[in-house]
Amino acid sequence: MCDFGQHHHLEQADFGFLVDVPEIRALVEETRRLTGEIADTAARVEALRPAFGQLLAADGWLPKEYSEPDLESGMGGGIGQYALYRAKDGSLCLFSLVIPAGSETPIHDHLAWGLIGVYRGMQSETVYRRLDDGHDEAKAALEVARKQTVRRGEFYTLLPPLDDIHYVKTVSKTPSISIHLLANDTACVTRHRFDTTSGIVTPFRSGYSNAKCSPNEARSAES
Repeated sequence: MCDFGQHHHLEQADFGFLVDVPEIRALVEETRRLTGEIADTAARVEALRPAFGQLLAADGWLPKEYSEPDLESGMGGGIGQYALYRAKDGSLCLFSLVIPAGSETPIHDHLAWGLIGVYRGMQSETVYRRLDDGHDEAKAALEVARKQTVRRGEFYTLLPPLDDIHYVKTVSKTPSISIHLLANDTACVTRHRFDTTSGIVTPFRSGYSNAKCSPNEARSAES
């Protein structure tokens, strides 16, 4: 298994509000409120759209150091994945994903419901659907479900298994920054890379660029 998390003693600073600003607190508080009030996942995510859109529309809250590429990233391609908020129980995270111009993520899944939107730059997203039943964990047959261009302020939802497998490429001349709100500790959960040519599925943990993962952390939050 490819494991890019750092195996060191976790500190309190690795959890909670790693970027403590009113805009992030407002989104996390609204997410917690709606999670407690709305049992249906699709309805909950739909109800979160206004609060998530407000964060994307706000300026000045993302620190410069969390908007830069990371040449040592576990995602490869200089992609930086910076935790902004992490629940200690692994039930929620918010992070920025910085993709240099011309770079792209591997084809991967998320294993949690959530919202993803572009804060700066522009991205092309390619979404896949599985053609197999997932019985063989090491193999997958995929086909392209759709492609879309996502510009600043635009966002989309994740409702696994729907739309959970994709890859993203920066198509702007400058790095793109996307903001991810997901119901697990995404970079520290064991997820999957997909090779559409060979059909091989590889477990991996991408790791955060600014926070540590536990060596045995491989949980995902249920809907």
